[in-house]
Amino acid sequence: MTELTIPPDADEERAAQLVREHVEVGDVVEVRSEEWADERQNVDVEGTVTALEPGYLELDEQPPGEGSVRYDEIHTISTIDSA
Repeated sequence: MTELTIPPDADEERAAQLVREHVEVGDVVEVRSEEWADERQNVDVEGTVTALEPGYLELDEQPPGEGSVRYDEIHTISTIDSA
C-alpha cells in the first residue's frame, strides 16, 4: 500500500496534479479528508478510481458528494490495490 498526503498549502490544481501522479484508473483507494488529533486517520471513502476528472477524483462512477471526492477535500489518499 502506498500513501500520499497532500501538503496543507497545496491549491486544488496542485492537489489534482499530485493525485494524478499517485493513482491511475482501476486502482482501489482509501481517501481521508483530515487527520485525527490522536494520529488515527478517518477513512472517509474507499473505492475504485474510475476517472481522474478536472475537479474531482471519480470513485465507482459516482458524482462528487455521492462517493467521489473533490481534490481540495483530500488530505491523504492510500492505494490499496493497483490496477
